[in-house]
Amino acid sequence: MWRGNLVIRLRVCWKGFWLNVLRIKADIWTFRWMFYIYTLKKHQRIHTGERPYHCTDCGRSFNQLSHLYTHQRTHTVEKPHHCSDCGRSFNQLSHLNTHRRIHTGEEPYHCSDCGKSFNHLSHLNTHHQLTNLNTHQRIHTGEKPYSCPDCGKRFNRLNTLKKHRRIHTGEKPYHCSECEKSFIQQSDLKTHQRIHTGEKPYHCSFCEKSFNQVSHLNTHLRIHTGEKPYHCSVCGRSFTRRSHLNTHQSTHTGLKPYYCSDCGKSFSQLSTFNKHQSLHSGEEPYYCTECDMSFEHSDTLRKHKCTKTTEKSLI
Repeated sequence: MWRGNLVIRLRVCWKGFWLNVLRIKADIWTFRWMFYIYTLKKHQRIHTGERPYHCTDCGRSFNQLSHLYTHQRTHTVEKPHHCSDCGRSFNQLSHLNTHRRIHTGEEPYHCSDCGKSFNHLSHLNTHHQLTNLNTHQRIHTGEKPYSCPDCGKRFNRLNTLKKHRRIHTGEKPYHCSECEKSFIQQSDLKTHQRIHTGEKPYHCSFCEKSFNQVSHLNTHLRIHTGEKPYHCSVCGRSFTRRSHLNTHQSTHTGLKPYYCSDCGKSFSQLSTFNKHQSLHSGEEPYYCTECDMSFEHSDTLRKHKCTKTTEKSLI
């Protein structure tokens, strides 16, 4: 008999336990939902402009109760936050934290251009405004006060000089996570990463071609516009690319900077020099995707592909 009573009591006990658990869970979810509604309403006041909390002394209104409490201390002269170093008091904790940097010497706000540090964010903003104004004025004056100790090149911004000096030091702080390549500038890394992602965000408005660099798009656009901004000072010929102008100028100067150590020949163009070197190395880097043949030069591969296309059209 007592065993049956015990089983009944246990069943009632467990039932009560799970009911209590469910009640607790319901209370938690109710609290979370109420907190979400409260936070949403508080945020919506930014958009609606509603300010339901009013100061009885001066009539000012606030969208948050905590802001009203902070404001009211200006009337009551209440300053509950005290500095342990000098005894000064403040009506806001943030003001005390800012003040304490005078004693600690902490300067958490850094200028990315010159490296200066400040203990107030407002001081950094003022510094940026003055720096930007001075830097802008140098565009008009042509002043370049920062010079490279290695090559003598001058710059109007210290930050630009720092980036330039990496050419001499070999420092490449920006690393690609996909391959082992490193870069001097973050912008160069971002451009490089498009090789891995295949992203080509710059589109030609004349044709359907896309490019991963804006400079490549600008160069391509000259095909459509006919613009040739690079002019030869000797004969007046114009070119769409600076590299083409440099190659052309060697015909006037006779300069052949690319020297073959195997046979002693010199070349005015790097591409011609590379083609020549394949004669010595026997390298055939250009492969046909349709057959197993390989070629020393890209133009030979191109001719081979044309032959294949002609053969297919005849079949």
